[in-house]
Amino acid sequence: MSEADAGLQWVEHESRAAILSELHARPFLPLQVPRRIYHFACATSHEETRADRAALEQLALTWNAEPPVGDAKFHYLRLGDWRLRWEQHTEFTTYSWSTGFDAQTPFSHPDPFATGEIAFRPPGRLLVASHLCVVDNARPLEELAAQFNAQSLCVIGLGKDCAHALTDFALDAYGFTRFAIRITDAPPIEAGRLAQRLLEVETYRTLALLGLPIAREVSPDLSLMEDELADITHALCMQHNSRTNHDLLRRLSDLLAAGEALSIRTAFRFGASRAYHALVKSRLELLQETKEGQYPTISHFLRARLDPAIETCNAVESRQTRFSADVARATNLMRTGITLDMERQNSTLLDDMVRRTRLQMRLNGMVQAISFAGLAYYLVGLFAYVAKGLKEAGFFPASVSAETLDAVAVPVALLLSWAFMARVRALSTRAAQEEKVD
Repeated sequence: MSEADAGLQWVEHESRAAILSELHARPFLPLQVPRRIYHFACATSHEETRADRAALEQLALTWNAEPPVGDAKFHYLRLGDWRLRWEQHTEFTTYSWSTGFDAQTPFSHPDPFATGEIAFRPPGRLLVASHLCVVDNARPLEELAAQFNAQSLCVIGLGKDCAHALTDFALDAYGFTRFAIRITDAPPIEAGRLAQRLLEVETYRTLALLGLPIAREVSPDLSLMEDELADITHALCMQHNSRTNHDLLRRLSDLLAAGEALSIRTAFRFGASRAYHALVKSRLELLQETKEGQYPTISHFLRARLDPAIETCNAVESRQTRFSADVARATNLMRTGITLDMERQNSTLLDDMVRRTRLQMRLNGMVQAISFAGLAYYLVGLFAYVAKGLKEAGFFPASVSAETLDAVAVPVALLLSWAFMARVRALSTRAAQEEKVD
């Protein structure tokens, strides 16, 4: 190999580094038992995202810790007895605070923000607030179950019987949804993975339900528009004049615009709800949950409550799609009817124009006949004046009277008039042929 060949370098794609780093962007972190974790997810706009990163950088500087580098979406901080896992997503940011300090007794601590244990408030609007306690197998499962609401309690086995998870998806007195993981045979990295997956189920479950309030909000408006469309469609079956037809077409255009505005308003949220719902099911599969005793599994609980909410969003979106198609179809029918009416009106106008043209042609024929007679009469008069002058001048014999000369001039005048009118008709015919006029 020559030195020139040895010096050749690959030209890397501009996104190669980002693609490779994405697989390791949010690693699972080892989790020591016992542990108490407070997980928060906040909805963040574009401006709040920048403020969120600035707040995290300030927090890191306060504790003499390393701030996030560049546009990193994940960062891990050690803040005294606390550990902070920070993740920034497209429309929300998560903060997971964890500590092993005084974590032996599950759910024995009040809100750490209210007591000042954690002196930090991130920007954004709070969506998820979860309290997760991780304990070892020295604590009986029944004792943990007693900490939850028995009516909605879910207990599952995780992995290959390496842990148990408990939750009731209900808010406690401090506004947290509570979870517990009882480790039986899981190393720290596996315990961290299970805790992270369980918190992701809660986060994505909440985000998936964001579409339900919007679906309930737009359903009455959609029903009113459907009733309006039904009235317009019924009116299309009746006989109307052109003014009424144009009024109906305007109402249809307004309905179509309103339907499109409603679809644009809800399209992103409904699509995001489906995506988050798919993530919930994916995380549950990764947890490898197994049924524990008489308790329902988390998958069973969510299928009974989350799935109907997502189906409601899907049903409203389908109604919007069908409504837009129905309005477009009714608009096409309306325009077709108006087009047919215009064609009938144009046909009537053309028939009137044909009749008027034929009448005009008849009038032109009468005018030509009158013009022929007038021209002949005019020529005879001129010849009479000329003949009278020539007779007085002696160009004609005395036996030939002026009346005789006039009589002789009549056929000549008629012949000249006929030749002149024939020439006019020939010129008119040639001009019509050149202009391609029938």
